[in-house]
Amino acid sequence: MKGGDMSSVSPMVSFVLGAAMATVCVLFFMSATPARRLVDISAFTSAASNNSTADLQGLASSSSSDADAVADSAAALAATATPAPAPAPVQAPSPWGDLEEVLARAATKDRTVIMTQINAAWTRPGSLLDLFFESFRTGEGGVARLLDHLVIVTMDPAAYEGCKAVHRHCYFLRTSNGIDYRSEKSFMSKDYLEMMWGRNRFQQTVLELGYNFLFTDVDVMWFRDPFRHISMAADIAISSDMYIGDPYSLRNFPTGFPLRAVDVFNLIKHEMAPKLDLAIQFLDTAYISGFCQLSKDLNKICTLHANCCVGLGAKLHDLRGVLDVWRNYTAGTPDERRAGKFQWKLPGICIH
Repeated sequence: MKGGDMSSVSPMVSFVLGAAMATVCVLFFMSATPARRLVDISAFTSAASNNSTADLQGLASSSSSDADAVADSAAALAATATPAPAPAPVQAPSPWGDLEEVLARAATKDRTVIMTQINAAWTRPGSLLDLFFESFRTGEGGVARLLDHLVIVTMDPAAYEGCKAVHRHCYFLRTSNGIDYRSEKSFMSKDYLEMMWGRNRFQQTVLELGYNFLFTDVDVMWFRDPFRHISMAADIAISSDMYIGDPYSLRNFPTGFPLRAVDVFNLIKHEMAPKLDLAIQFLDTAYISGFCQLSKDLNKICTLHANCCVGLGAKLHDLRGVLDVWRNYTAGTPDERRAGKFQWKLPGICIH
């Protein structure tokens, strides 16, 4: 989302962040300038300076019998008086804790961050977070450097502690709905949808704070930098389950929209997007790929999402196979790579 105009942020956030209740691979919102800060309260008092003035006036009144002495005394006092220190500004506590500090530390110069969200089930050794990191570290073209700009949003204390053990930029998103987020949430279950809605509300806050973000699920493998395929002319860029060849065609099918949300998305993209003059870019699955529409060209692929795949065990099985093939590919000679010698292991549980 570009700009910080809340009149344009609100409907689009209601659309994309509200309709995308299911897992979305990559969402890129651009907000070049902040519309408002969550906390921007400064309270200063002039009482100290008023008191100093009163003191000088009192001295003048008590010494009215000698005008010259009064003037001399007042001038000397004014010259030697030490101004009272200004009181510290009073700032209300942020309801988001240390969020602004974490964002500022991770952001690029143009205030862009990469974000993902995890719970404790994904931080266990050998689980999705380990595979996620490994994809960056075995990737090409300096993609590993993007980890410096990754903010991991954790949904429970165990996930937060697990994150801090392996990464610099961790944020604990505290919730008040009483849901235990430590375990895996079944796709489209009540707790899963509540977790997605909480994520959506949080993402709107990041926009309001004036940051651009690219959201990635932790079951996305990062092999090359995907930013080069995101047009700066787009207000929103979103990955595709099915890509028809035209990045700006509204007939593309975006990642992560379950059946009930498709109607909402269609309503928005055909009616509200033109009214708001918004450019929505759908990312080419040759580069920003997934199990739904798999890119077979390892020379092009930037990210690979375990979409169209339900269950943590199934995702882990297939993504481990993906990483095995990628490691062999990166160890191959240029001629072997150009010849297309390396292909995904098919079929898997979900990948085909």
